[in-house]
Amino acid sequence: MNHYTPRAVEPAVLAELRSVDDAGRPCVPYTAEEGGEPLRCCLRRARPGERVALVAYAPLRRWAAATGAAPGAYDEVGPVFVHAKECEGFDANGEAYPFERAGALRTVRRYGADGRIRGGRLVELPGLEEAFDQAFADPAVALVHVRAVEYGCFHFEVRRD
Repeated sequence: MNHYTPRAVEPAVLAELRSVDDAGRPCVPYTAEEGGEPLRCCLRRARPGERVALVAYAPLRRWAAATGAAPGAYDEVGPVFVHAKECEGFDANGEAYPFERAGALRTVRRYGADGRIRGGRLVELPGLEEAFDQAFADPAVALVHVRAVEYGCFHFEVRRD
């Protein structure tokens, strides 16, 4: 089992995003023809025929609102795929981190409790465990975001235990 637990988008947040996303746009579901979309609600890839949606999500903004942090210019809105309706959610008992494909590139962005970025690191997969160890070695790091390099999409979050 991994030392760090990936966090999917919270169910209450998903309910909001499935109505109106963080950019103020209505959710527009579609059928995943081939599948493969990286779903942030259950941290797995979509299967052919599943109903999904691409929505705008502001993970740092939502975390900051809950904690009182003020991320300022680091508040970003980006695209994420989710199931169009409630799903089974994420099963944290897996062996690997979600969407971990050998050779893929990810950024691991570190954030302090104030919501400000505290650095980041480019990671070639596998290698997230080491990046998390390095990030949380800094006591000022409260959470990290894992993002795709190609599109900048938010993949998942890991928080300090």
